[in-house]
Amino acid sequence: MTTPDFDEIIDRVGTACNKWDDMQAAFGVAPEDGIAMWVADMDFRPPASVQRAVERIAAHGVYGYPGANSAYLESIRWWMDTRHGWQVQPDWVLTAHGLVNATGICIDALTQAGDGVILMTPVYHAFARVTRAAGREVVEFPLAVQDGQYRLDWQGWAGRMTGREKMLILCSPHNPGGRVWTGAELREIAAFCEAHDLILISDEIHADLVMPGAPRHRVTALAAPEIAPRLVTLTAATKTFNIAGAHIGNMIVSDEALRERIKARMMALGISPGLFGLGMVAAAYSPEGAAWVDALNAYLDGNRRIFDQGVNAIPGLRSMPLEATYLAWVDFSGTGMLAEDYIARVQKDARIAANHGGSFGLGGENYLRFNLATPRARVVEAVERLQSAFGDLQ
Repeated sequence: MTTPDFDEIIDRVGTACNKWDDMQAAFGVAPEDGIAMWVADMDFRPPASVQRAVERIAAHGVYGYPGANSAYLESIRWWMDTRHGWQVQPDWVLTAHGLVNATGICIDALTQAGDGVILMTPVYHAFARVTRAAGREVVEFPLAVQDGQYRLDWQGWAGRMTGREKMLILCSPHNPGGRVWTGAELREIAAFCEAHDLILISDEIHADLVMPGAPRHRVTALAAPEIAPRLVTLTAATKTFNIAGAHIGNMIVSDEALRERIKARMMALGISPGLFGLGMVAAAYSPEGAAWVDALNAYLDGNRRIFDQGVNAIPGLRSMPLEATYLAWVDFSGTGMLAEDYIARVQKDARIAANHGGSFGLGGENYLRFNLATPRARVVEAVERLQSAFGDLQ
């Protein structure tokens, strides 16, 4: 495999790119002199194997309905076994148009209008959005901060149940906090779901993006096998390989009865994968793709070190230790500023577009989320801009 050039600056402006083309409308940060650090995709090209697959499909010139997907399913089986020690059977895999779509399908198929869905907040904002859009109630369980990282807070959560809860959505590894949940924590969550008769949706889209030296990601299905009759595991190659535009992801369900409930709803909605996505994933989940991910994680770790060192040197700012994902979660509460004031410094003075923490639910109000999956020169520049914008605090 040719060593990836993650330092290459690739101009994405004008390519109908959400991250760069929409940031001025969303944050008032112009792409001409701004840095896009919000939408969770990367500014890197995927492995060459993916590009070859796209070119091969394009060269054929006929783009009809895809049929046999045995190569796609085999690549998933190989990847989960090789990278995570999880033996997945092909018939367990249900393919959706990405994991936000998969989350919506699960909510639609496995709960009823008015039911409660538990989110351990702050957490990926799309969970609450699709839950509310489906007419379900979002029940927030705020995570505790201990030793600078998020922890489960069973004592603090006592009394938050409304009695209408039917589902818990877990983000593992956690976005935006970057935690890799331990096996013991996953078993606690599984036991809670068993005790309260909850379906557990385990979103593991960031499972492959773990920092070198950090705890190993544990697949919920392996850490707590007893939860299988009520477990749906969400996986996708899109986050790992920066192919989110393919809009493809999976619900992996080993329990037949649970799987049939989801399949029936997918049939009613006419959900099926696209031609290009199937080929791109099959090419990504490969030995070449595995080597690329290893190189990527080492590069992201270097970006993390530079960002954390620079940001943590600013009085009042603290970047949460990042074990997984490429998303830095920065606490601004130590500045004593109102959110509107530190956001103005980041957007207007530093000209950086970062996600506002309040959109992630309870507990996120004092934070901003910064995407570090960009060439290192941009990370260095972002740190310098932040240090300048908050220079009066030095």
